[in-house]
Amino acid sequence: MLRSERGPSTRGVGVTSIRAASARIARRLEAPTDVEHRHPASVEELAETLSQASSEGRTVLVWGGGTHQGYGYRVSPDLVVFTDGLATIVEWEPDDLTVVVEGGMTVAGLESRLATRGQTAVLAELPATGTVGGALAAGISAYRRGRFGPTRDRILEVTLVTGDGRVVRAGGRVVKNVTGYDLARLAVGSFGRLGVIVSACLKLWPLPQVSATVTLDGDLGNQVYRPLAVLEEARKSSVYLAGTEEEVAAQIARLPGESQPGLVWPELPSGPWTWSLRVPPATAVGFVSALPDDFVHQVGVGEISFTTEDTQGMEDLRTKVEAAGGSLVVTGRPPGGEFEPWGRPPAGIEIQSRLAAAFDPARILNPGRLPGRI
Repeated sequence: MLRSERGPSTRGVGVTSIRAASARIARRLEAPTDVEHRHPASVEELAETLSQASSEGRTVLVWGGGTHQGYGYRVSPDLVVFTDGLATIVEWEPDDLTVVVEGGMTVAGLESRLATRGQTAVLAELPATGTVGGALAAGISAYRRGRFGPTRDRILEVTLVTGDGRVVRAGGRVVKNVTGYDLARLAVGSFGRLGVIVSACLKLWPLPQVSATVTLDGDLGNQVYRPLAVLEEARKSSVYLAGTEEEVAAQIARLPGESQPGLVWPELPSGPWTWSLRVPPATAVGFVSALPDDFVHQVGVGEISFTTEDTQGMEDLRTKVEAAGGSLVVTGRPPGGEFEPWGRPPAGIEIQSRLAAAFDPARILNPGRLPGRI
């Protein structure tokens, strides 16, 4: 068991390649410089900071790695609170396949440390410079979700500091915990409106003995069994394999493409405007043909990332996507760029609004960032 381990090595990125990780560092945004910055070094200090901000009515922007700040409506803060002072592994139980990690630790740092014992938290591979708290708050799942499920299914416990400075803990550090309200899952995708994620207990998975990436053209048919992921780009497809040496070698032999060892993830589409198109998987193929060349499609999940500056075309596409039961979400935009970031508000928006009010009565934490400007 490991407790309170500080400063894990950031060399290596778990199952992602160092080359791809370095290429994505440029996607990080810079925090506003014309307002006060705070770097709390403890949960107590963060709670005091937010309690004071709440009593003074000061708007707070929560900042982890800056990699998901392009989502949602813009926040005009009086104060930026950084989570980099809360970046440790609190408790790691390798035999129980669980880890409690503070929200300010980078995904790369956590995965690198877990890899020393042959484990992974299956957090989003891109961008590796993002923080654990940021990935959870943005609801980002790994490309491997088709095999292991979304991130929200692997969070067992969460500790939040609410807008008025309360420290709230929910869930439990056991895989079969079913007690209480499922606040841990509720925090995933909340974008900081319910509170700052200061720590989370995550379920872990063993790393495979061998992994490989096969790049090929054309349809896979029935040539691959239970891949980690299949990603489609404009000019190629990539199949990600994992298992024993014999299993991986047998699958590579059946695939008509070029293989390389390890999991080499593509770079995220980058540009002034970036988008995420989310549709029922059965309808994804019909939308892919209408997209620009720079896209990454997660086959079997129905999520497609791409870049284009044609905002008028995106209005038309959004209408079709929403009619198919999906959504078109802005994930990054240039300064001054205006476009409805979420699209049509989801059902249950009033319930979400009441929840946010219960956790943040003064409405100071990332206010108005969610759909419906919650």
